[in-house]
Amino acid sequence: MQFTEEKLAELLNRPTILNLPYSDLTAADLRGANMKGANLFKANLENADLEGADLSGATLYKANLIGANLTDTNLTGVNLGSANLERAHLEGANLKNTKFKGAIMPDGTVHK
Repeated sequence: MQFTEEKLAELLNRPTILNLPYSDLTAADLRGANMKGANLFKANLENADLEGADLSGATLYKANLIGANLTDTNLTGVNLGSANLERAHLEGANLKNTKFKGAIMPDGTVHK
């Protein structure tokens, strides 16, 4: 499922938890977005800009985050198991209790 910028802005302004599994958010501008607890299972976030976003408690299991900007993003308690984080930028991200089992890390290694 792919979203226009208008539809994405509408979804991000709702007070409910986002349920967007399998969504195509390629190169989406999600800077500073409140995505607490979002379901982004197998979502495509390649080259998305999530700088300063709050993804605490979100599910990003098997998500594609190749080249994503996660600088200063709150990833507390996020499930990134088997996600692809190659070339992703994690500088300043809060990674407390984040699960990486099987994830491909920014340097291309697989987290055990």
